[in-house]
Amino acid sequence: MGLLLLVNSIDRTNVGFAALTMNKDLGFSPTVFGLGAGVFFIGYALFQVPANVLLQRIGARRWVFCIVAMWGVLSTLNAFVQSPMSFYAVRFFLGVAEAGFFSGMLLYLTYWFPRPLLAHYTAYFTLAVPLSFVVGGPLASLFLGFDGVAGIHGWQWLFLIEGVPAFLLAFAVLKFLPDGPVDAPWLAAGEKHSIALYVTAAEPQGPPNLWPALRDPRVFAMGISNFAVQAAGYGVVLWLPQMAQAMGFSNRATGFIVSSCFVAGIPAMILGGRSSSRTGERVWHVGLPWLLAASGFALAGVAQANAVVLMALAFGLIGLFAAYGAFLSLPSSFLRGDAAAGGIALFGTFGNIGGFFGPALFGVLKQSSGFYASSMLAVALGFALASFIVLAVGRTLAAHPKMQLA
Repeated sequence: MGLLLLVNSIDRTNVGFAALTMNKDLGFSPTVFGLGAGVFFIGYALFQVPANVLLQRIGARRWVFCIVAMWGVLSTLNAFVQSPMSFYAVRFFLGVAEAGFFSGMLLYLTYWFPRPLLAHYTAYFTLAVPLSFVVGGPLASLFLGFDGVAGIHGWQWLFLIEGVPAFLLAFAVLKFLPDGPVDAPWLAAGEKHSIALYVTAAEPQGPPNLWPALRDPRVFAMGISNFAVQAAGYGVVLWLPQMAQAMGFSNRATGFIVSSCFVAGIPAMILGGRSSSRTGERVWHVGLPWLLAASGFALAGVAQANAVVLMALAFGLIGLFAAYGAFLSLPSSFLRGDAAAGGIALFGTFGNIGGFFGPALFGVLKQSSGFYASSMLAVALGFALASFIVLAVGRTLAAHPKMQLA
């Protein structure tokens, strides 16, 4: 699962590194790039709920195989875009292909681990997200250096090479990803029974039906928070390579600079998820790190020295990733059955709409001002808003035990 997410995150965000040369080669303005980077999330959002329900109905093994194979093919098609419209089209359909993956994996974790431990294991699974930048940044710099080989641009090599692993991993899914513990060939019958007992005993109360979950106010509240944080998060991570390039770093150096900003996010994610599972608390484990993120990105927006900007960005990313495990496991803490499938997907749908809005707004603000300061302050505002929503909802629902967030 972690390997799939690593490849998924690289394929989802490598457009930010490709933009270092692609935008100039194709004549893309900041607004065009921001819209194209964001339209991916529209395709993702539209198909996320039905994709997750299908995983619940037909099983993870076959459905994830289809998802991974299709995104591998479509990822390589990024290499052949020639105009804004073709760029928008490929990014949109790549989002459609990937729509069931991340939310599907969050649902899949509930098949294996009891709810009180989900923040911990969700954090370990999502380590692949910051790791994708640590690994992907230097790799992107290497592939961009292939410019002119066989008459192909470096950014085209980047998409061609990085799309292949996903297609190949699809066949590994058929062999190594069972539909659930009961189908795992490496588990003895007693172990399968023990897992089922642990998971069932920790299931939350409430109806397992799909439609009540799609109307649950907790899902909508967490979805709005997810919208704000994904808009802010993807706004900064997809533009970070161009920000580093604007500081005067070469394409090769940019990959390593971006990579270094994400390194500290890895231990922060582990510690945050472990602490949340140990204490059984999620709301403050989300709200406080996001306030740190807001402070870091605000400082990055107003600082003048490059070293201070990069340090502030690193602190912002620490805050972002420290809350990952606790936040992403929140819907699973009060949903079960088909309700979990649909509710987790709807929660993710809000986030992916934010993923469209953030990079597009970032590009508009950058183009209108010529600088990144206003864009970074908008990112800081997004994290602050997301934090306040989670803290406010957690406090409000604390008085209603049947409606509590864990």
